[in-house]
Amino acid sequence: MMRPLFIGLISGTSMDGVDAALVDCSGNRPRLTAALRAPFPKAIAERLIAAARSRGECSLREAAALDAEVAHVFAQAALAVAREANESLSRVEAIGSHGQTLWHAPHGEPPHTVQIGSPARIAAISGLVAVGDFRAGDMALGGQGAPLAPVFHDWLFRQPDEERAVVNIGGIANLSVLAANGALTGFDTGPGNTLLDAWALKHLGKPFDEDGEWARSGRAQPWLLERLLADPYFKEEPPKSTGPEHFNLNWLEQAAATPPADMQATLVELTAVSIAEAVRASCPGAAVAVCGGGAFNGFLMDRLAAHLPAPRPVSTQEWGVHPDWVEAAGFALLARARLRGEPGNAPAVTGAAAALPLGGVFLPA
Repeated sequence: MMRPLFIGLISGTSMDGVDAALVDCSGNRPRLTAALRAPFPKAIAERLIAAARSRGECSLREAAALDAEVAHVFAQAALAVAREANESLSRVEAIGSHGQTLWHAPHGEPPHTVQIGSPARIAAISGLVAVGDFRAGDMALGGQGAPLAPVFHDWLFRQPDEERAVVNIGGIANLSVLAANGALTGFDTGPGNTLLDAWALKHLGKPFDEDGEWARSGRAQPWLLERLLADPYFKEEPPKSTGPEHFNLNWLEQAAATPPADMQATLVELTAVSIAEAVRASCPGAAVAVCGGGAFNGFLMDRLAAHLPAPRPVSTQEWGVHPDWVEAAGFALLARARLRGEPGNAPAVTGAAAALPLGGVFLPA
């Protein structure tokens, strides 16, 4: 029997915890009913960051151990968000878990990707059906396995006869274009918060630059911005996707020595300019809404608005979903699509040869 509630789970490039969202699909449009963030224990977070920064050199033993430990945190987050909403688990049809990406190589031989947080363990611990491993099927059909966000942005935010664009600024920024004619396109525009957060951690000892205040104290360097924007990724034609495997502190080694606050200001400009150029090239004049952690960086939002003055970008909160929870809600909807046998990818976005339901289904005991 079909049940109305789905739980979505994801941990992003900050690796500080799990976002969990409970989505009610009983009406004509999905409705977010509860959401929370479950932090990783400090020791797990540190090991995750070390594994991700190993550039694929993390040991098999460590990756397998983290796969199990992270799954436990994910399962507990799913149970906690149901409690938050005071909902019985009997009304939840499934959990959709993206997991935690450790490595994404869409141009590898063969293309491959690694997300940990075993969905089999999530199903066993939670007692609920779990859907996971969302990217592999798309990659098997020649796609890049990313971005997946445009599909659920379409489900959440499309309006008839209106040109809309959704910009998700997580570690990597991605753009979804919801064309007025019903077409859907999208791609990763480049770095979102990943360089900003890594630079803040290196120079401030903090995981992020609160509201962009440190960046505000610096001065963006035009010569440096030009050098960073010369990276070939920005000129590639979609479909395209990227990750911290490419845009990381090692990538910044190409830049000459720059005062740290000026570098932070330049990195804000890099994110804002690369997003704005993508919007102007793909959907000039579209209404733009922003989700992800970047929506809370006031300086970044100001700089994005400076490059996209009309219409000014808004938060997805104005379109009905809090920017913190869009991605988690999206993976709840991808789980629903999988169980209904509906496609979860968009070949025009990922480059896959065909649309298909995404993810494997794992049953509880």
